[in-house]
Amino acid sequence: MPSTAKKISTVKLGIVGLGLMGTTHARSILDGLVPGCELAAVCDQSSPLPRSSPASPGFQDSAALIRSGAVNAILICTPHYTHSSIGIAALKAGLHVLVEKPISVEKADALTLLAAHRSLDQVFAAMFNQRTDPVYQKLRQLVTSGELGQIRRVNWTVTDWFRTEAYYAHGGWRATWAGEGGGVLLNQCPHNLDLFQWIFGMPSKVRGFCQFGRYHRIEVEDDVTAYFEYPNGMTGIFITSTGEAPGTNRLEVAAERGRVVVEDGRIEFRRNEIPATEFSRTTDQKFGRPPVWDVSIPLPPHRGEQHVGILKNFTNAILHGEALLSPAAEGIHSVELANAILLSSIEDTTVELPMSAPRYAKLLARLKASSGKTKKRKPTQSTPAARRRGNPATT
Repeated sequence: MPSTAKKISTVKLGIVGLGLMGTTHARSILDGLVPGCELAAVCDQSSPLPRSSPASPGFQDSAALIRSGAVNAILICTPHYTHSSIGIAALKAGLHVLVEKPISVEKADALTLLAAHRSLDQVFAAMFNQRTDPVYQKLRQLVTSGELGQIRRVNWTVTDWFRTEAYYAHGGWRATWAGEGGGVLLNQCPHNLDLFQWIFGMPSKVRGFCQFGRYHRIEVEDDVTAYFEYPNGMTGIFITSTGEAPGTNRLEVAAERGRVVVEDGRIEFRRNEIPATEFSRTTDQKFGRPPVWDVSIPLPPHRGEQHVGILKNFTNAILHGEALLSPAAEGIHSVELANAILLSSIEDTTVELPMSAPRYAKLLARLKASSGKTKKRKPTQSTPAARRRGNPATT
């Protein structure tokens, strides 16, 4: 396959897809926020060249852009189902690739996409911009360093993804199985699911409870509660919705060495003087809790560089060999978690991980076949009773 091993001085980036995110990324580059990166070409089926961009040439076909020779890297910002096919074509052509979240709609396609990355000379990354947030970086450090001891339980309620009916009506591909492959889990929550596994690792069992069109006239999930089990006994609860306002974003970690709460851009750490298990076994007191002290964790007054930070990291990885903050290979984990939650909910069963990719592919094929036929229907949820009534989400 073609090689990009030769040293280059500038990343000549082509952006495929000029929707909201593609245009945002293009503007960041044009404004000079990403040193070493040049917007060399753009591609969009409906608008080959953004009005605000002097970049040339413009393409309406990603294949034409990939073989044009105008770029040495691409950023994929198209609807979800095309991420894999465009990414595979670009990797086979020897280009560096950065793909928006999710890297694929389903695990099977994600595996195929990752298998196309065969050269160490190519940089292949995913746009998980929330990994640049100092709050989550610090929490990950606390967990991975052992400062918290064994993690017992994690609760993350992230319901501040409120969306209106107008949002879902903007673009026929949104909120459909055929166009988007899911709802809040595939559109908004890849970031949160990625952070969950980035910080705490992957669970061994998943039990999902999804409601489909609970708050909106859509066929996919807009309200989710999921339960995770880990091999070491840790458990997790993940709750999300696009129908609650103002919503909540609160991540609570219960560990041997205390409790950590992440909320409103702050970390509160109440540390046990003696680990909980040790205290329960050695104290002579019949009642009581370990003595605690509040730890002050200083953080920057910002939430990191976000999308621009990932673009910088991608560029520096190509030009200077900088380690990737969000390698595409890690993007499969959030896809698998989303797939497992949906599979568990619809089939009313606990799903063990690693999840069978063909099993979910078969389910998604059925959902896509019925997509559009249930777009405007009454809210339903995946329960045995709902399936007996003919819940469209299970047919």
